[in-house]
Amino acid sequence: MPKVKIGDVVARASYDRDVFFKVIDILEDQGYCTLKGLNIRVLADAPIDDLILPTSAEIRDYKKDYIRKSNESMERIFYRRELEKQRRFSRSEPAESNGFFDVPGMVLHIDGDKEYLDLCLTTYKQLDIEAHGVSLSEKEQPRKIHSLLIKYKPDILVITGHDGLIKDKRNFNNIDSYRNSVFFIESVRNARRFEPSLDDLVIFAGACQSHYEGILRAGANFASSPHRVFIHALDPVFIIEKVAYTSINKIISAKDVIDATITGIKGIGGVETRGKFREGLPRSPYE
Repeated sequence: MPKVKIGDVVARASYDRDVFFKVIDILEDQGYCTLKGLNIRVLADAPIDDLILPTSAEIRDYKKDYIRKSNESMERIFYRRELEKQRRFSRSEPAESNGFFDVPGMVLHIDGDKEYLDLCLTTYKQLDIEAHGVSLSEKEQPRKIHSLLIKYKPDILVITGHDGLIKDKRNFNNIDSYRNSVFFIESVRNARRFEPSLDDLVIFAGACQSHYEGILRAGANFASSPHRVFIHALDPVFIIEKVAYTSINKIISAKDVIDATITGIKGIGGVETRGKFREGLPRSPYE
């Protein structure tokens, strides 16, 4: 095969080219590369001689499928919001129906991957959610979480990046089998020391194949990954959107949140959680 370079898009022959990755490190003396998922939140090691360089057309088709799934999720969100708005207006006096304004929950998103963080921030903006993003390596996140919570005072906290089972380790209950789960768990613990209430601060944490049970036990409302599968790069955003735009008077079932994701129940789970959306009246004529 052609020589692999950092930044190349590759697939693994031994996994039937199921996932496309970007090469982020090459250990030539060991014959291995470190790979980052192109659209999933996973890190993986692979033998250099197992890697295949997809064609430009294959990469284009792969990205098209990712965009299609993302767009379908966005369409479902806007359709759901329109139905909810119609229901709200139907219960209002005619003079009031044009005067409401929306106050969704505010998000602090801490991400170990700057490219994915930028993608998520763009999507939050498209979804009309106020979000502050901080790019921090997974290892740094536990140490800085407290000061960031003081600075931004979010309603919803996202702690994510990349994770994955370490090669040849298959004890799913052992935290040492995971690349970054220990940092997600410690970050959630530190966040809960700052705000213990699962209603006052809603937390999603984890990435691909993360130690789901450990993250939930640390105090997260939602986490990945129950079946240790890969999760989509935008799954955290779609989870948080559901929370941000559900009324504070309603409890969201875990099923409703999971249904909002691309990956589904094998990749995301959690506990029932109070929404963060507030409705205001009247809208200022000076906005």
